[in-house]
Amino acid sequence: MRRLGCLILVAAAVIAVLLAGNFLYGWNASGPLESQRTIVIKSGSSLAMAADVMESEGVIKSADAFLTRAKILGGSEPIKAGEFEIPAGASNAVILDILQGGKSVQRLITIPEGTPSIIVYEKLLDEKLLKGEIPVPAEGSILPDSYSFERGEQRAAVLLRMQKAMSDTIAELWPQRSSSTIAKTPREAITLASIVEKETALARERRTVAGVYSNRLRMNMMLQADPTIIYPITKGKPLGRRIRQSEIAQVNDYNTYAMVGLPKGPIANPGRASIEAVLNPAKTKALYFVADGKGGHVFAETLEQHNRNVEKWFALRRERGEM
Repeated sequence: MRRLGCLILVAAAVIAVLLAGNFLYGWNASGPLESQRTIVIKSGSSLAMAADVMESEGVIKSADAFLTRAKILGGSEPIKAGEFEIPAGASNAVILDILQGGKSVQRLITIPEGTPSIIVYEKLLDEKLLKGEIPVPAEGSILPDSYSFERGEQRAAVLLRMQKAMSDTIAELWPQRSSSTIAKTPREAITLASIVEKETALARERRTVAGVYSNRLRMNMMLQADPTIIYPITKGKPLGRRIRQSEIAQVNDYNTYAMVGLPKGPIANPGRASIEAVLNPAKTKALYFVADGKGGHVFAETLEQHNRNVEKWFALRRERGEM
């Protein structure tokens, strides 16, 4: 009897070890996913609700087995809501770590500097993972940047973040403005910055271009900025052709070839660097600039110098077959 009792104890111990081993193995063994899959855990979901979602998506074999192992072997941290990428073959342990770590899929929508609001509007509408309607935002109300969003988020919420970023930036930069800025209000700063943004893509030129336009405004000279001709025609989209003489002469609230001073409002959404350039323009005597054929511009203080620079630019364009 004593020997039989020992055998029973040994057998029970072996069975317990096997069960424990199987329990641990099931926690760390490869899961059923054959390829990476994205799952969505809604806000307020419990671990049990998440397990049901994962079982239905084929991420785990059994919600009950996952929950039992998670309660004993998993950490005490709560799971996070969001969209998560589960790698192929992910074990129960790896999956719980992903959900508790909250490393959700990061989706970005990028607004480049100088993007007009009509294109911002179209980009938000084209993003199929967002939902809801939005109006075309006010020109100059959005700070160009990359913005994260979640699947199913309202477009209005993303747009609000873009606009808040601009208002926060202006609130930060306006008190730091130099006494040399021509801008009398934040709106004037954004308006002039939008022109600077469209005129040069080179960081080293922004403050000089801002200085040229500041000089012109002080002297009551027309700004004569080509992008202000295009804006009333396309709302800031590329024109796709050369500007016509009739368009240069067109009188409206934006065309700075037919008016003195700033346009009635921004012609694009300027980036932070262009706003900073307008609020702290370079000290320069230049009143003119023209393309140099190398992606930048050449600046001039007199009309005579400028005309020579223009001739060089035209000669280069003829040489390239562009004229």
